[in-house]
Amino acid sequence: MRVSIIGIDLGRNTCSVAGMDADGCVVFRKRASRSGLMDIVRKHPGCIVAMEACCGAHHLGRVFAESGTRSG
Repeated sequence: MRVSIIGIDLGRNTCSVAGMDADGCVVFRKRASRSGLMDIVRKHPGCIVAMEACCGAHHLGRVFAESGTRSG
C-alpha cells in the first residue's frame, strides 16, 4: 500500500485522516488525536500532507516538514 497524499481535517480533540494512492483512490480512513497524527505520518514517509489552514496547521506543518514530509 503506497500512500502519496494524506488529507487531514483538523478537529479540537480528534482529526479525520484519509490516505490516497497516486491514482487518487482512498487507501485508508482513520480518526486520530492530534498527538497520534505524527504516528500516521511517520508510517508514510515522503508523502504530501494536505490540511486546512488554521492556527494549529502552521505548527503541524513545521513538525511534519522536520520529519521529511511535504505539507500543502
